Amino acid sequence: MNKKREQWYPCYAKLEEEGELAKRVEQAYSIFEQCELCPRLCGANRQNGEQGFCRAPAKLMVYTAHPHFGEEISLVGKRGSGTIFFSNCNLRCVFCQNWPISIKGYGKEVQDEDLADMMIYLQKIGCHNINLVTPTHVMPNILNATRIAFKRGLRLPLVYNTSGYERVEILKILDGIVDIYLPDMKYMEASKASKYLSVAPDYPEVSQEAVLEMHRQVGKHLINSQGIAIHGLMIRHLVMPNNEAGTEKFVRWVAENLPKSTYVNIMHQYFPDYKALEYPEINRRISVKEYLEAMHWADEYGLTNLDPQSVRMRKIYARQTRT
Repeated sequence: MNKKREQWYPCYAKLEEEGELAKRVEQAYSIFEQCELCPRLCGANRQNGEQGFCRAPAKLMVYTAHPHFGEEISLVGKRGSGTIFFSNCNLRCVFCQNWPISIKGYGKEVQDEDLADMMIYLQKIGCHNINLVTPTHVMPNILNATRIAFKRGLRLPLVYNTSGYERVEILKILDGIVDIYLPDMKYMEASKASKYLSVAPDYPEVSQEAVLEMHRQVGKHLINSQGIAIHGLMIRHLVMPNNEAGTEKFVRWVAENLPKSTYVNIMHQYFPDYKALEYPEINRRISVKEYLEAMHWADEYGLTNLDPQSVRMRKIYARQTRT
């Protein structure tokens, strides 16, 4: 075990001690005056209550904050990932399972100080990290809350759990603050992204550039002696019916642009929720064959650090095909 892993200290702590975190908070908040936090570049003055594509109001909105045990094993551990679900989203996936939160915007308005309290509470009850779900449009609030929480004793890794639809320029503000990036890479073709993500044909190119920047900042997935993630990049890819997500292209892109030891979770959990009924080609669960094919591509392109749950599901499905 690398001793440096045992001497871990949150990224944001150093920036706060240097006085840099306060500057980043100020820089981030200034973006609210003409919001360009995401690639849609709406330009809404959110400080004055204007809303852009994400429909986020001027105040921060949170749906819930609790220990979550459905994430990757190295995030969950024994005491759960301290997950905070933010309302609204800069995408509108037609199959979104969290649509009441992400699309309808259900949640309650809170202050940055309240968000800091949530972080401290999650640490107090033993969670291994602060898992920020759909954080893009509220990044300035998150930075300010993190600074407040650090002063109150927060010492957990920050997990930036994102759709992948991120601007590199904005991610650079997070450099040295986020410990773990957990992006989706949903689609590899512009036509699919435009069809299923509410007119985001630039998603493939944008998400690829974003993931490269994330890797530059945090590097490979690192765990401590208890198997808990403390740093690095963890990529998610959801396998879809009829290969609509372009899984082979995704795997090939990772193999050609990142270390083959990059942590990749090839997920089988697709469920046709929200408006998926209107799209016959994705209005079903994926088949055993489709998932095994996806995992086969990961092997073919030499990916060596697949999520343990992905590997487990492959074994289960493989046994089913032999019976």
